Amino acid sequence: MTLSNLIPNLDDRHFQDIVDEAKKRIPHYTEEWTDHNVSDPGVTFIELFAWMTDMILYRVNQVPDRHYVKFMETMGIKLKSAIPAQVPVTFWLSAPQEGVMVIPAGTEVSSTQTETEAPVVFTTNEDFNIVPPLFTAVVSRVATDTANEKRIVAHNKRLLDMGASNIGIFSTVPQVDDALYLGFENDLSHHILSIRVDCETASGAGVIPNLPPYLWEVSTGKGEMDWQTCAVELDTSLGLNISGRIELHLPQMDRTRIQDQNLYWLRLRVRAIGPAERQAGMLPYEVTPRIKQIGVASLGGTTECTHAQVITHELLGRSTSEPNQRFFLKHKPVLDARPGERVAVEEQNQLIPWQEVHDFAESGPEDRHYVLDHTSGEVRFGPAIRLRNGDIKRHGRIPPRNATIVFSRYRTGGGLIGNVEAGVLNTLKTAIPYIDRVLNRRPAQGGLDAESLNEAMMRLPLMLRSRDRAMTASDFEFLTRQAWPERVGRVRCLQPQPSSANPSVLPGQVYVLVVPEVKNKQSYIPAEQLRLAPEEIGRLASYLDERRLLTTRVFVREPIYRWV
Repeated sequence: MTLSNLIPNLDDRHFQDIVDEAKKRIPHYTEEWTDHNVSDPGVTFIELFAWMTDMILYRVNQVPDRHYVKFMETMGIKLKSAIPAQVPVTFWLSAPQEGVMVIPAGTEVSSTQTETEAPVVFTTNEDFNIVPPLFTAVVSRVATDTANEKRIVAHNKRLLDMGASNIGIFSTVPQVDDALYLGFENDLSHHILSIRVDCETASGAGVIPNLPPYLWEVSTGKGEMDWQTCAVELDTSLGLNISGRIELHLPQMDRTRIQDQNLYWLRLRVRAIGPAERQAGMLPYEVTPRIKQIGVASLGGTTECTHAQVITHELLGRSTSEPNQRFFLKHKPVLDARPGERVAVEEQNQLIPWQEVHDFAESGPEDRHYVLDHTSGEVRFGPAIRLRNGDIKRHGRIPPRNATIVFSRYRTGGGLIGNVEAGVLNTLKTAIPYIDRVLNRRPAQGGLDAESLNEAMMRLPLMLRSRDRAMTASDFEFLTRQAWPERVGRVRCLQPQPSSANPSVLPGQVYVLVVPEVKNKQSYIPAEQLRLAPEEIGRLASYLDERRLLTTRVFVREPIYRWV
Protein backbone atom coordinates (compact mmCIF):
# COMPACT_ATOMS: atom_id res chain seq x y z
CA MET A 1 0.00 0.00 0.00
CA THR A 2 1.45 3.39 -1.01
CA LEU A 3 1.58 6.38 1.30
CA SER A 4 -1.01 8.22 -0.81
CA ASN A 5 -3.55 5.52 -0.03
CA LEU A 6 -3.11 6.16 3.70
CA ILE A 7 -3.88 9.89 3.51
CA PRO A 8 -7.62 10.63 3.88
CA ASN A 9 -9.24 13.29 1.72
CA LEU A 10 -10.52 16.25 3.71
CA ASP A 11 -12.68 17.34 0.75
CA ASP A 12 -13.57 14.79 -1.93
CA ARG A 13 -14.97 17.28 -4.47
CA HIS A 14 -13.29 17.56 -7.88
CA PHE A 15 -13.37 20.01 -10.79
CA GLN A 16 -16.68 18.90 -12.34
CA ASP A 17 -18.38 18.68 -8.92
CA ILE A 18 -17.49 22.31 -8.21
CA VAL A 19 -18.66 23.46 -11.65
CA ASP A 20 -22.00 21.68 -11.26
CA GLU A 21 -22.51 23.10 -7.79
CA ALA A 22 -21.79 26.64 -8.98
CA LYS A 23 -24.23 26.33 -11.91
CA LYS A 24 -26.98 25.13 -9.56
CA ARG A 25 -26.57 28.32 -7.52
CA ILE A 26 -26.86 30.68 -10.51
CA PRO A 27 -30.71 30.92 -10.47
CA HIS A 28 -30.68 31.74 -6.77
CA TYR A 29 -28.33 34.72 -7.11
CA THR A 30 -28.82 35.91 -10.74
CA GLU A 31 -32.16 34.89 -12.19
CA GLU A 32 -31.50 36.78 -15.44
CA TRP A 33 -28.50 34.57 -16.25
CA THR A 34 -30.03 31.81 -18.33
CA ASP A 35 -27.24 30.72 -20.69
CA HIS A 36 -25.20 28.06 -18.85
CA ASN A 37 -23.39 26.67 -21.89
CA VAL A 38 -19.60 26.43 -22.00
CA SER A 39 -19.55 29.18 -24.65
CA ASP A 40 -20.84 31.72 -22.11
CA PRO A 41 -18.03 33.94 -20.70
CA GLY A 42 -19.49 33.61 -17.19
CA VAL A 43 -19.25 29.84 -17.34
CA THR A 44 -15.63 30.26 -18.43
CA PHE A 45 -14.94 32.12 -15.17
CA ILE A 46 -16.78 29.41 -13.21
CA GLU A 47 -14.55 26.75 -14.77
CA LEU A 48 -11.45 28.84 -14.09
CA PHE A 49 -12.26 29.26 -10.40
CA ALA A 50 -13.31 25.62 -10.16
CA TRP A 51 -9.92 24.57 -11.54
CA MET A 52 -8.13 26.82 -9.01
CA THR A 53 -10.29 25.48 -6.15
CA ASP A 54 -9.59 21.92 -7.28
CA MET A 55 -5.86 22.61 -7.06
CA ILE A 56 -6.23 24.06 -3.54
CA LEU A 57 -8.24 21.04 -2.38
CA TYR A 58 -5.61 18.73 -3.83
CA ARG A 59 -2.88 20.53 -1.88
CA VAL A 60 -4.92 20.55 1.33
CA ASN A 61 -5.43 16.81 1.05
CA GLN A 62 -1.64 16.35 0.97
CA VAL A 63 -1.04 18.21 4.24
CA PRO A 64 0.81 15.83 6.61
CA ASP A 65 -0.41 15.05 10.11
CA ARG A 66 2.33 17.16 11.66
CA HIS A 67 0.81 20.30 10.14
CA TYR A 68 -2.56 19.53 11.70
CA VAL A 69 -0.91 19.10 15.08
CA LYS A 70 0.91 22.43 14.73
CA PHE A 71 -2.29 24.12 13.60
CA MET A 72 -4.11 22.90 16.71
CA GLU A 73 -1.21 23.97 18.92
CA THR A 74 -1.49 27.53 17.60
CA MET A 75 -5.08 27.45 18.88
CA GLY A 76 -4.02 26.14 22.29
CA ILE A 77 -5.14 22.56 21.64
CA LYS A 78 -2.72 19.71 22.30
CA LEU A 79 -3.06 15.98 21.85
CA LYS A 80 -3.97 14.38 25.14
CA SER A 81 -1.29 12.16 26.58
CA ALA A 82 -1.81 8.58 27.71
CA ILE A 83 -3.60 7.91 30.99
CA PRO A 84 -2.12 5.23 33.27
CA ALA A 85 -4.13 2.37 34.70
CA GLN A 86 -4.58 2.06 38.45
CA VAL A 87 -4.82 -1.10 40.53
CA PRO A 88 -4.39 -2.10 44.19
CA VAL A 89 -1.49 -4.54 44.63
CA THR A 90 -1.12 -6.80 47.65
CA PHE A 91 2.32 -7.31 49.26
CA TRP A 92 2.71 -10.47 51.35
CA LEU A 93 5.27 -10.76 54.15
CA SER A 94 7.35 -13.90 54.43
CA ALA A 95 6.48 -13.96 58.15
CA PRO A 96 4.85 -11.55 60.65
CA GLN A 97 7.27 -8.83 61.78
CA GLU A 98 7.57 -7.17 65.17
CA GLY A 99 8.29 -3.74 63.74
CA VAL A 100 6.83 -1.53 61.04
CA MET A 101 7.56 -2.62 57.46
CA VAL A 102 7.58 0.18 54.87
CA ILE A 103 6.66 -0.29 51.20
CA PRO A 104 8.27 2.86 49.75
CA ALA A 105 6.63 5.02 47.11
CA GLY A 106 7.98 4.10 43.69
CA THR A 107 8.30 0.38 44.46
CA GLU A 108 8.04 -1.46 41.14
CA VAL A 109 5.97 -4.58 40.47
CA SER A 110 5.45 -6.14 37.06
CA SER A 111 4.03 -8.96 35.02
CA THR A 112 6.16 -11.96 34.12
CA GLN A 113 8.61 -11.25 31.30
CA THR A 114 8.48 -13.67 28.37
CA GLU A 115 10.53 -14.13 25.21
CA THR A 116 7.97 -12.22 23.16
CA GLU A 117 6.48 -9.74 25.65
CA ALA A 118 8.11 -7.10 27.80
CA PRO A 119 6.86 -6.84 31.40
CA VAL A 120 4.13 -4.34 32.27
CA VAL A 121 5.52 -2.29 35.16
CA PHE A 122 3.49 -0.62 37.92
CA THR A 123 4.79 1.53 40.79
CA THR A 124 3.34 2.30 44.20
CA ASN A 125 1.88 5.79 44.55
CA GLU A 126 2.91 6.47 48.15
CA ASP A 127 4.58 4.93 51.17
CA PHE A 128 2.60 2.16 52.83
CA ASN A 129 3.35 1.02 56.38
CA ILE A 130 2.59 -2.56 57.42
CA VAL A 131 2.17 -2.31 61.20
CA PRO A 132 1.77 -5.02 63.85
CA PRO A 133 -1.79 -5.00 65.24
CA LEU A 134 -2.35 -3.61 68.75
CA PHE A 135 -5.15 -5.94 69.86
CA THR A 136 -6.73 -4.53 73.05
CA ALA A 137 -10.40 -5.50 73.45
CA VAL A 138 -12.90 -8.31 72.86
CA VAL A 139 -16.67 -7.93 73.27
CA SER A 140 -19.76 -9.75 72.03
CA ARG A 141 -23.20 -8.54 71.04
CA VAL A 142 -25.81 -11.12 71.99
CA ALA A 143 -29.57 -11.37 72.13
CA THR A 144 -31.58 -10.40 75.22
CA ASP A 145 -34.86 -11.65 76.52
CA THR A 146 -36.53 -8.65 74.86
CA ALA A 147 -37.29 -9.21 71.19
CA ASN A 148 -35.07 -7.46 68.63
CA GLU A 149 -32.70 -6.07 71.27
CA LYS A 150 -29.03 -6.81 71.84
CA ARG A 151 -26.64 -6.31 74.72
CA ILE A 152 -22.86 -5.96 74.83
CA VAL A 153 -20.85 -8.48 76.85
CA ALA A 154 -17.17 -7.79 77.57
CA HIS A 155 -14.65 -10.64 77.64
CA ASN A 156 -11.39 -10.93 79.54
CA LYS A 157 -8.77 -10.42 76.85
CA ARG A 158 -5.91 -11.41 79.15
CA LEU A 159 -7.41 -14.86 79.63
CA LEU A 160 -7.96 -15.16 75.87
CA ASP A 161 -4.30 -14.28 75.26
CA MET A 162 -3.20 -17.04 77.62
CA GLY A 163 -5.67 -19.61 76.29
CA ALA A 164 -7.27 -19.87 79.73
CA SER A 165 -10.77 -18.89 78.63
CA ASN A 166 -13.71 -20.63 77.01
CA ILE A 167 -16.25 -18.08 75.80
CA GLY A 168 -19.39 -18.43 73.78
CA ILE A 169 -19.02 -15.71 71.20
CA PHE A 170 -22.74 -15.46 70.27
CA SER A 171 -26.05 -16.09 72.02
CA THR A 172 -26.63 -19.63 73.29
CA VAL A 173 -28.64 -20.18 70.12
CA PRO A 174 -27.04 -17.68 67.70
CA GLN A 175 -29.38 -15.03 66.31
CA VAL A 176 -29.02 -12.85 63.22
CA ASP A 177 -26.72 -9.86 63.92
CA ASP A 178 -25.07 -11.46 66.93
CA ALA A 179 -21.41 -10.46 66.69
CA LEU A 180 -17.94 -10.87 68.14
CA TYR A 181 -15.92 -7.62 68.18
CA LEU A 182 -12.12 -7.38 68.17
CA GLY A 183 -10.80 -3.90 69.03
CA PHE A 184 -7.45 -2.45 67.89
CA GLU A 185 -5.60 0.69 68.98
CA ASN A 186 -3.99 1.26 65.57
CA ASP A 187 -5.36 1.68 62.06
CA LEU A 188 -5.12 -1.54 60.04
CA SER A 189 -6.72 -0.23 56.85
CA HIS A 190 -5.80 -2.32 53.79
CA HIS A 191 -3.80 -4.81 55.87
CA ILE A 192 -3.83 -8.59 55.61
CA LEU A 193 -4.79 -9.72 59.10
CA SER A 194 -4.12 -13.26 60.31
CA ILE A 195 -6.37 -14.47 63.15
CA ARG A 196 -5.42 -17.67 64.97
CA VAL A 197 -8.35 -19.18 66.88
CA ASP A 198 -8.28 -22.06 69.34
CA CYS A 199 -11.84 -23.37 69.25
CA GLU A 200 -13.66 -26.02 71.21
CA THR A 201 -14.05 -28.85 68.71
CA ALA A 202 -17.48 -29.06 67.05
CA SER A 203 -18.88 -26.41 69.38
CA GLY A 204 -20.64 -24.54 66.55
CA ALA A 205 -22.88 -27.38 65.49
CA GLY A 206 -25.41 -27.23 62.69
CA VAL A 207 -23.47 -25.42 59.97
CA ILE A 208 -21.86 -26.54 56.74
CA PRO A 209 -18.12 -26.20 57.59
CA ASN A 210 -17.13 -24.61 54.28
CA LEU A 211 -20.19 -22.33 54.15
CA PRO A 212 -20.53 -20.74 57.62
CA PRO A 213 -23.32 -18.16 58.17
CA TYR A 214 -21.16 -15.21 59.17
CA LEU A 215 -19.39 -12.16 57.74
CA TRP A 216 -16.21 -10.38 58.76
CA GLU A 217 -16.65 -6.57 58.78
CA VAL A 218 -14.71 -3.47 59.86
CA SER A 219 -15.93 -0.22 61.38
CA THR A 220 -15.98 2.91 59.22
CA GLY A 221 -16.63 5.46 61.97
CA LYS A 222 -20.16 6.13 60.72
CA GLY A 223 -22.23 4.20 63.21
CA GLU A 224 -23.54 0.70 63.64
CA MET A 225 -25.26 0.58 60.24
CA ASP A 226 -22.20 1.30 58.09
CA TRP A 227 -19.62 -1.49 58.25
CA GLN A 228 -17.51 -2.72 55.35
CA THR A 229 -17.23 -6.42 54.51
CA CYS A 230 -13.76 -8.00 54.49
CA ALA A 231 -12.53 -10.35 51.78
CA VAL A 232 -11.61 -13.75 53.22
CA GLU A 233 -8.34 -15.15 51.89
CA LEU A 234 -8.27 -18.28 54.04
CA ASP A 235 -10.41 -19.93 56.74
CA THR A 236 -9.26 -23.29 58.10
CA SER A 237 -11.51 -23.21 61.19
CA LEU A 238 -14.43 -24.98 59.44
CA GLY A 239 -16.90 -22.41 60.67
CA LEU A 240 -15.16 -22.02 64.09
CA ASN A 241 -15.59 -25.73 64.80
CA ILE A 242 -11.88 -26.53 65.05
CA SER A 243 -8.73 -24.56 65.81
CA GLY A 244 -7.40 -22.86 62.71
CA ARG A 245 -6.27 -19.70 60.98
CA ILE A 246 -8.30 -17.01 59.24
CA GLU A 247 -6.72 -14.49 56.85
CA LEU A 248 -8.65 -11.33 55.97
CA HIS A 249 -8.12 -8.42 53.59
CA LEU A 250 -9.25 -5.39 55.59
CA PRO A 251 -10.79 -2.41 53.74
CA GLN A 252 -10.59 1.22 54.90
CA MET A 253 -11.52 1.44 58.59
CA ASP A 254 -12.00 4.13 61.21
CA ARG A 255 -12.61 4.47 64.93
CA THR A 256 -16.02 3.68 66.39
CA ARG A 257 -17.10 3.88 70.03
CA ILE A 258 -18.39 0.60 71.48
CA GLN A 259 -18.93 0.29 75.23
CA ASP A 260 -16.94 3.50 75.84
CA GLN A 261 -13.97 2.19 73.85
CA ASN A 262 -13.11 4.29 70.80
CA LEU A 263 -11.15 1.75 68.75
CA TYR A 264 -10.72 0.33 65.27
CA TRP A 265 -13.12 -2.60 65.34
CA LEU A 266 -13.25 -5.86 63.42
CA ARG A 267 -16.35 -7.95 63.95
CA LEU A 268 -17.65 -11.40 63.11
CA ARG A 269 -21.41 -11.04 62.53
CA VAL A 270 -24.05 -13.72 62.09
CA ARG A 271 -25.73 -13.08 58.76
CA ALA A 272 -29.29 -13.62 57.63
CA ILE A 273 -29.73 -16.65 55.39
CA GLY A 274 -31.69 -15.68 52.29
CA PRO A 275 -33.11 -17.91 49.57
CA ALA A 276 -29.89 -17.78 47.53
CA GLU A 277 -27.74 -18.74 50.52
CA ARG A 278 -30.13 -21.48 51.56
CA GLN A 279 -30.12 -22.89 48.03
CA ALA A 280 -26.30 -22.94 48.13
CA GLY A 281 -26.49 -25.07 51.29
CA MET A 282 -25.89 -22.51 54.05
CA LEU A 283 -27.40 -23.52 57.41
CA PRO A 284 -27.69 -21.58 60.70
CA TYR A 285 -25.83 -22.34 63.93
CA GLU A 286 -27.69 -24.53 66.40
CA VAL A 287 -25.36 -23.55 69.26
CA THR A 288 -22.72 -20.86 69.61
CA PRO A 289 -19.07 -21.62 68.79
CA ARG A 290 -16.74 -21.44 71.79
CA ILE A 291 -13.23 -19.96 71.64
CA LYS A 292 -10.37 -20.52 74.06
CA GLN A 293 -7.68 -18.29 72.56
CA ILE A 294 -7.30 -15.59 69.88
CA GLY A 295 -4.05 -14.34 68.34
CA VAL A 296 -3.57 -11.78 65.56
CA ALA A 297 -0.72 -10.73 63.24
CA SER A 298 -0.18 -8.65 60.11
CA LEU A 299 0.79 -10.65 57.02
CA GLY A 300 1.02 -7.80 54.52
CA GLY A 301 -0.98 -5.01 52.97
CA THR A 302 -2.54 -3.61 49.82
CA THR A 303 -1.62 -0.26 48.29
CA GLU A 304 -2.57 1.59 45.12
CA CYS A 305 -0.23 1.30 42.14
CA THR A 306 0.00 3.14 38.82
CA HIS A 307 1.10 1.85 35.43
CA ALA A 308 4.33 3.85 35.32
CA GLN A 309 8.08 3.64 35.59
CA VAL A 310 9.98 6.24 37.57
CA ILE A 311 13.01 7.81 35.87
CA THR A 312 15.33 9.81 38.10
CA HIS A 313 17.99 12.42 37.38
CA GLU A 314 17.96 12.21 33.59
CA LEU A 315 20.48 14.50 31.90
CA LEU A 316 18.88 16.55 29.11
CA GLY A 317 21.98 18.39 27.95
CA ARG A 318 23.71 21.74 28.29
CA SER A 319 22.32 25.17 27.55
CA THR A 320 23.48 27.23 24.57
CA SER A 321 22.00 30.40 26.18
CA GLU A 322 19.77 30.82 23.12
CA PRO A 323 16.01 31.37 23.35
CA ASN A 324 13.50 28.64 22.52
CA GLN A 325 15.84 25.76 23.38
CA ARG A 326 14.38 22.27 23.04
CA PHE A 327 15.40 19.00 24.66
CA PHE A 328 13.83 15.56 24.54
CA LEU A 329 13.39 13.02 27.31
CA LYS A 330 14.49 9.45 26.62
CA HIS A 331 11.16 7.94 27.65
CA LYS A 332 7.67 8.91 26.56
CA PRO A 333 4.82 9.50 27.10
CA VAL A 334 5.37 11.46 30.29
CA LEU A 335 2.69 11.33 32.97
CA ASP A 336 1.44 14.38 34.85
CA ALA A 337 4.04 15.67 37.25
CA ARG A 338 3.83 15.07 40.97
CA PRO A 339 5.53 17.19 43.64
CA GLY A 340 9.27 17.09 43.12
CA GLU A 341 9.05 16.05 39.46
CA ARG A 342 10.51 18.93 37.48
CA VAL A 343 13.38 20.33 35.45
CA ALA A 344 16.41 21.63 37.32
CA VAL A 345 19.08 23.92 35.85
CA GLU A 346 22.60 24.35 37.18
CA GLU A 347 23.12 27.91 38.38
CA GLN A 348 26.16 28.91 40.44
CA ASN A 349 27.15 25.28 40.99
CA GLN A 350 23.77 24.19 42.32
CA LEU A 351 20.65 22.78 40.68
CA ILE A 352 17.74 25.21 40.80
CA PRO A 353 14.24 23.79 40.18
CA TRP A 354 12.16 25.38 37.41
CA GLN A 355 8.39 25.48 37.07
CA GLU A 356 6.32 23.78 34.38
CA VAL A 357 3.68 26.00 32.73
CA HIS A 358 1.06 25.38 30.06
CA ASP A 359 2.50 28.09 27.79
CA PHE A 360 4.71 31.17 27.97
CA ALA A 361 1.93 33.75 27.52
CA GLU A 362 2.18 35.00 31.13
CA SER A 363 5.91 34.35 31.62
CA GLY A 364 8.20 37.27 32.34
CA PRO A 365 11.86 37.51 31.28
CA GLU A 366 13.12 36.29 34.70
CA ASP A 367 10.55 33.56 35.32
CA ARG A 368 12.10 30.09 35.53
CA HIS A 369 9.47 28.45 33.33
CA TYR A 370 9.45 25.60 30.83
CA VAL A 371 6.82 23.79 28.77
CA LEU A 372 6.64 19.99 28.62
CA ASP A 373 4.93 18.11 25.79
CA HIS A 374 3.80 14.98 27.63
CA THR A 375 3.19 13.04 24.41
CA SER A 376 6.52 13.60 22.65
CA GLY A 377 8.65 14.21 25.77
CA GLU A 378 9.83 17.60 24.47
CA VAL A 379 11.07 20.13 27.05
CA ARG A 380 11.01 23.69 25.72
CA PHE A 381 12.36 26.87 27.25
CA GLY A 382 11.08 30.38 26.68
CA PRO A 383 11.26 32.18 23.31
CA ALA A 384 12.38 35.70 22.48
CA ILE A 385 10.00 37.70 20.27
CA ARG A 386 11.01 40.75 18.22
CA LEU A 387 8.52 43.60 18.59
CA ARG A 388 7.61 46.07 15.83
CA ASN A 389 9.87 48.75 17.33
CA GLY A 390 12.83 46.38 17.19
CA ASP A 391 12.93 45.50 20.88
CA ILE A 392 13.25 41.89 21.99
CA LYS A 393 10.71 40.59 24.51
CA ARG A 394 11.58 37.40 26.34
CA HIS A 395 8.93 35.03 27.67
CA GLY A 396 10.64 32.98 30.34
CA ARG A 397 14.21 32.95 31.56
CA ILE A 398 16.94 31.45 29.36
CA PRO A 399 19.25 28.91 31.05
CA PRO A 400 22.84 30.22 31.32
CA ARG A 401 25.42 29.12 28.78
CA ASN A 402 26.82 25.62 29.39
CA ALA A 403 24.46 25.12 32.33
CA THR A 404 23.62 21.47 32.96
CA ILE A 405 19.91 20.73 32.53
CA VAL A 406 18.44 17.67 34.23
CA PHE A 407 14.97 16.30 34.85
CA SER A 408 15.00 15.41 38.54
CA ARG A 409 12.27 12.78 38.35
CA TYR A 410 9.42 11.86 36.03
CA ARG A 411 7.07 8.97 35.34
CA THR A 412 6.51 7.33 31.99
CA GLY A 413 3.80 4.86 31.10
CA GLY A 414 0.07 4.72 30.51
CA GLY A 415 -2.07 3.24 27.78
CA LEU A 416 -4.49 0.38 27.29
CA ILE A 417 -1.69 -2.14 27.81
CA GLY A 418 -1.83 -1.32 31.52
CA ASN A 419 -5.38 -2.68 31.90
CA VAL A 420 -4.08 -6.09 32.96
CA GLU A 421 -6.22 -8.89 34.34
CA ALA A 422 -6.23 -9.98 37.98
CA GLY A 423 -3.17 -12.00 38.98
CA VAL A 424 -0.92 -10.68 36.19
CA LEU A 425 1.25 -8.45 38.40
CA ASN A 426 3.19 -11.12 40.27
CA THR A 427 6.85 -10.02 40.18
CA LEU A 428 8.55 -7.68 42.66
CA LYS A 429 11.19 -5.68 40.76
CA THR A 430 12.30 -3.56 43.72
CA ALA A 431 14.00 -5.59 46.43
CA ILE A 432 12.35 -5.11 49.85
CA PRO A 433 13.36 -7.24 52.86
CA TYR A 434 10.79 -9.75 54.14
CA ILE A 435 8.43 -9.28 51.17
CA ASP A 436 7.63 -12.78 49.93
CA ARG A 437 5.30 -12.16 46.98
CA VAL A 438 3.01 -9.63 45.30
CA LEU A 439 -0.28 -9.95 43.45
CA ASN A 440 -3.04 -7.79 42.01
CA ARG A 441 -6.28 -9.35 43.18
CA ARG A 442 -8.40 -7.17 40.89
CA PRO A 443 -8.03 -6.12 37.23
CA ALA A 444 -6.29 -2.82 36.52
CA GLN A 445 -8.58 -0.11 35.16
CA GLY A 446 -8.44 3.38 33.71
CA GLY A 447 -5.59 3.05 31.21
CA LEU A 448 -6.07 4.94 27.94
CA ASP A 449 -3.79 5.38 24.94
CA ALA A 450 -2.63 8.81 23.86
CA GLU A 451 -5.17 10.75 21.85
CA SER A 452 -4.95 10.16 18.12
CA LEU A 453 -5.08 12.94 15.56
CA ASN A 454 -8.53 11.86 14.39
CA GLU A 455 -9.85 11.96 17.96
CA ALA A 456 -8.36 15.42 18.46
CA MET A 457 -9.96 16.66 15.24
CA MET A 458 -13.33 15.46 16.54
CA ARG A 459 -12.70 17.35 19.79
CA LEU A 460 -11.62 20.51 18.00
CA PRO A 461 -15.15 21.82 17.21
CA LEU A 462 -16.13 21.52 20.88
CA MET A 463 -13.06 23.46 21.93
CA LEU A 464 -13.70 26.13 19.34
CA ARG A 465 -17.30 26.42 20.44
CA SER A 466 -16.36 27.22 24.05
CA ARG A 467 -12.97 28.80 23.18
CA ASP A 468 -11.80 27.75 26.66
CA ARG A 469 -14.45 29.98 28.22
CA ALA A 470 -17.40 28.86 30.34
CA MET A 471 -20.60 30.66 29.40
CA THR A 472 -23.30 28.00 29.02
CA ALA A 473 -24.07 24.96 31.16
CA SER A 474 -22.62 22.68 28.48
CA ASP A 475 -19.40 24.75 28.52
CA PHE A 476 -19.00 24.18 32.26
CA GLU A 477 -19.61 20.45 31.85
CA PHE A 478 -17.19 20.14 28.92
CA LEU A 479 -14.43 22.10 30.67
CA THR A 480 -14.86 20.12 33.89
CA ARG A 481 -14.21 16.91 31.99
CA GLN A 482 -11.24 18.56 30.27
CA ALA A 483 -9.79 19.63 33.61
CA TRP A 484 -9.46 16.09 35.00
CA PRO A 485 -10.71 13.42 32.57
CA GLU A 486 -9.40 10.45 34.56
CA ARG A 487 -11.08 11.62 37.79
CA VAL A 488 -14.41 13.06 36.60
CA GLY A 489 -16.95 10.32 35.90
CA ARG A 490 -20.12 12.37 35.40
CA VAL A 491 -20.82 16.09 35.64
CA ARG A 492 -23.94 18.22 35.58
CA CYS A 493 -24.12 22.02 35.65
CA LEU A 494 -27.16 23.61 37.31
CA GLN A 495 -28.15 27.23 37.77
CA PRO A 496 -30.68 27.63 40.59
CA GLN A 497 -33.23 30.38 40.09
CA PRO A 498 -33.90 32.95 42.84
CA SER A 499 -37.26 32.50 44.53
CA SER A 500 -39.15 33.64 47.58
CA ALA A 501 -38.73 30.15 49.05
CA ASN A 502 -34.93 30.33 48.74
CA PRO A 503 -33.83 33.98 48.90
CA SER A 504 -30.18 33.01 49.49
CA VAL A 505 -29.79 32.12 45.80
CA LEU A 506 -28.29 35.09 43.97
CA PRO A 507 -28.21 35.70 40.21
CA GLY A 508 -25.09 34.35 38.55
CA GLN A 509 -24.58 31.38 40.87
CA VAL A 510 -23.64 28.17 39.06
CA TYR A 511 -23.36 24.76 40.69
CA VAL A 512 -21.18 22.12 39.05
CA LEU A 513 -22.08 18.68 40.42
CA VAL A 514 -19.33 16.10 39.93
CA VAL A 515 -19.56 12.33 40.36
CA PRO A 516 -16.01 10.90 40.62
CA GLU A 517 -14.85 8.07 38.40
CA VAL A 518 -15.00 4.83 40.40
CA LYS A 519 -12.41 2.10 40.04
CA ASN A 520 -14.57 -1.01 40.15
CA LYS A 521 -18.04 -0.47 38.73
CA GLN A 522 -18.95 -4.15 38.77
CA SER A 523 -19.14 -4.49 42.56
CA TYR A 524 -20.46 -2.60 45.57
CA ILE A 525 -19.38 1.06 45.51
CA PRO A 526 -18.68 2.41 49.01
CA ALA A 527 -19.68 5.97 49.78
CA GLU A 528 -16.04 7.04 50.11
CA GLN A 529 -15.43 6.43 46.40
CA LEU A 530 -18.21 8.89 45.53
CA ARG A 531 -16.67 11.67 47.60
CA LEU A 532 -14.35 14.39 46.35
CA ALA A 533 -11.46 15.42 48.57
CA PRO A 534 -11.21 19.16 49.38
CA GLU A 535 -8.05 19.47 47.28
CA GLU A 536 -9.83 17.83 44.33
CA ILE A 537 -12.73 20.27 44.60
CA GLY A 538 -10.22 23.10 44.82
CA ARG A 539 -8.41 21.92 41.69
CA LEU A 540 -11.61 21.80 39.63
CA ALA A 541 -12.90 25.08 41.04
CA SER A 542 -9.62 26.84 40.27
CA TYR A 543 -9.66 25.55 36.68
CA LEU A 544 -13.23 26.75 36.11
CA ASP A 545 -12.65 30.04 37.92
CA GLU A 546 -10.04 31.03 35.35
CA ARG A 547 -12.57 30.48 32.55
CA ARG A 548 -15.83 31.84 33.97
CA LEU A 549 -17.47 35.19 33.28
CA LEU A 550 -16.74 38.01 35.69
CA THR A 551 -20.35 38.04 36.92
CA THR A 552 -20.54 34.27 37.51
CA ARG A 553 -19.86 32.54 40.82
CA VAL A 554 -18.94 28.86 40.45
CA PHE A 555 -19.47 26.27 43.19
CA VAL A 556 -18.07 22.77 42.66
CA ARG A 557 -19.57 20.07 44.86
CA GLU A 558 -20.83 16.52 44.95
CA PRO A 559 -24.47 15.71 44.28
CA ILE A 560 -26.69 14.55 47.13
CA TYR A 561 -26.99 10.78 46.83
CA ARG A 562 -30.14 8.86 47.67
CA TRP A 563 -29.09 5.40 48.77
CA VAL A 564 -31.30 2.42 48.03
